Amino acid sequence: MTRTTTSGAAVPEPRAAGIKDVAAAAGVSLGTVSNVLNRPDRVSPRTRAKVEAAMAELKFVRNETARQLRAGRSRILAYVMLDGSNPFFTDVAEGVEDAADEADLSLFLCNSANRAERERDYLSRLEQQRVQGILITPVDPDAPVLAETAAHGIPLVIVDRTGQSGDHCSVAVDDVLGGRLAVQHLLELGHRRVAFIGGPDSLGQVRDRREGALRAMKEAGLGPEDLVDLSTSALTVAEGRTAGQRLAGLPSSLRPTAAFCANDLLALGLLQTCVSLRLRVPDDLAIVGYDDIDFAAAAAVPLTSVRQPRRQLGRTAAELLLQETTDPGHEHQQVVFTPELVVRASTRHGA
Repeated sequence: MTRTTTSGAAVPEPRAAGIKDVAAAAGVSLGTVSNVLNRPDRVSPRTRAKVEAAMAELKFVRNETARQLRAGRSRILAYVMLDGSNPFFTDVAEGVEDAADEADLSLFLCNSANRAERERDYLSRLEQQRVQGILITPVDPDAPVLAETAAHGIPLVIVDRTGQSGDHCSVAVDDVLGGRLAVQHLLELGHRRVAFIGGPDSLGQVRDRREGALRAMKEAGLGPEDLVDLSTSALTVAEGRTAGQRLAGLPSSLRPTAAFCANDLLALGLLQTCVSLRLRVPDDLAIVGYDDIDFAAAAAVPLTSVRQPRRQLGRTAAELLLQETTDPGHEHQQVVFTPELVVRASTRHGA
């Protein structure tokens, strides 16, 4: 390759040093350089020091990609998250990274942005990169593309959802129980008309949390009409603000006195609207979120939220993936964690 100077003259690009150059500079064989790179315990300290000094002098950089391709797979895990703008998924990714670091593996992060076609594209690219395994919070946990990926020899673990087929390991939280805990708490505080804010319905997490809310209402002798459904197009702060405007616009006789939001971002947006409209929280409206992200406790009115073990979700999923890649006798597991209600000032004074 060449490059052109400002005068127009062509100058050869400097060639990256290879192991042959290192061997020549150190006065050793190619096999010795290879051992220093891959099996350093087989090389005497004196010879190893000579080779490492030659590498430093030549600015030698190991071609890890080529080595991994020769081995047939890379030392890379990938996590395809559902929404990179949601701190919940970045917290899950930290747990994945903890396990990957301990296994001396790298981690690719991909954001499907809740789009099935983008998710499919990422899975295809990761397969071409011959990643060691894939963790994914899928748009649809039963989508055929997941089975197709696994059929091509790429181990895959579902995170924050469970598939119906059982063809993959999965790690999730009992979202039906989480929704039930949230609304039971509001009912115990005396609320009898509760808003459920969440969507889209294509997300299984939203459906399960609403189902849990409905179960709590039924157990309290209330009908489904007492759970006022304010659907959103996304689980974002902006959608929470919009839902707050809609809730505030309801006639006082129909307006809920409490709201359960399908995630904390919606709850934070709802809280912002309450502050702008001078509605008191929790006096005029009690609010419960979901996920217990760091921003929940730091809000202007600290949010009551259903806590998920976010980093533990990621770590456990990665550990299952690593088991599958190394153990021929591995059997798929479906791990379900129990959520926990964390009570703060958005529902109860003095909490």
